[in-house]
Amino acid sequence: MTGAGIAAIAVLTLLLFGTGFLLGRTARPVRTSDVGTPVEHATFETLHTASLAAPPLRAGLTEESARRSARRLRSLLGTDALCLTDRDQVLVWDGEGDHHGKDVMHHVQGLLASGRDTAFHSDCGDLDCPLRWAVAVPLTVDHRVLGTLVAYAPRESAVLARAAGEVARWVCVQLELAELDRSRTQLIEAEIKALRAQISPHFIFNSLAAIASFVRTDPEQARELLLEFADFTRYSFRRHGEFTTLADELHSIDQYLALVRARFGERLSVTLQVAPEVLPVALPFLCLQPLVENAVKHGLEGAVTRSRITISALDAGAEAEVVIEDDGIGMDPDRLRQILRGEGGTSTGIGLLNVDERLRQVYGDDYGLVIETGAGAGMKITVRLPKYRAGVHGS
Repeated sequence: MTGAGIAAIAVLTLLLFGTGFLLGRTARPVRTSDVGTPVEHATFETLHTASLAAPPLRAGLTEESARRSARRLRSLLGTDALCLTDRDQVLVWDGEGDHHGKDVMHHVQGLLASGRDTAFHSDCGDLDCPLRWAVAVPLTVDHRVLGTLVAYAPRESAVLARAAGEVARWVCVQLELAELDRSRTQLIEAEIKALRAQISPHFIFNSLAAIASFVRTDPEQARELLLEFADFTRYSFRRHGEFTTLADELHSIDQYLALVRARFGERLSVTLQVAPEVLPVALPFLCLQPLVENAVKHGLEGAVTRSRITISALDAGAEAEVVIEDDGIGMDPDRLRQILRGEGGTSTGIGLLNVDERLRQVYGDDYGLVIETGAGAGMKITVRLPKYRAGVHGS
């Protein structure tokens, strides 16, 4: 969480303890078995309630997320009623006096335009209704007002007004995180599209041509290659999950290599060494395949005899270590550094750069690609994958 979010929670804890005391509300009765001072109890209850309200809000400001978080937010404020709105409608009402819901959007019109807190009297004609006053606070992300939080009480309360502002700011932090999650997902989808675009039409054409060459001479081989081609393209263009397992990625690579070998025959020799215990390890989707395609390209480019590619996936304690090595033309190290800085142009080294950036995004800068190469010296690429990382799981 950001420093602003932590500070907001600290202020929120103190304010809400005072609010609950003044309004005669607590999140839940303190059990006699609990230990600690009353302030410690209030702090724990506030943080616990906030932690329960946070997950729904990470989905953004929707009717569902508002419904699932409203009761917790009202408990934080210790108020009689609370509602959340977007710019067009009331998303949820929690507490007494839901007949006030029809007037909320009228009261918050100015707030939605100005982005400034506002307080108003409810002007309720029902003498038994306890809701006589309300404070509305904007929910803002990137200087855009997405909606409002409105808290109702029997009377004017400066403490409630301040607490509502702190709760709203905390909600805004969660909505900002939701926006970041969406942006990250869109970025990953764009990166995967870039990788898919690299599946060359020439590769598809050459694969189908190789399959066609076996139709008369070896129909069974043609059938097997056609199935490999179908499974390879199905995996590469699947639409769900940003992560996969090492087993699935290596299986797709094996299908790709089967199609390449059908074309080049004995010119290409491939050795695979895989430790079974690393097969369930999760990794970013289409993370290894571009590296193997790179090895095939550089291994066969200009080769007049035979090219060898070695792929190993071995257990390295808390990590799996994948090494892809070819004995092809290699690359000048300065040129490689240029590519990994994103200076290789739109059609050069996209796969290497893409994979390196995604590994760093998911695991941190210590997990970028390690590449050993030189002109005429082949290329060796090492990928380290933590066996477990929160939020990373195969789909």
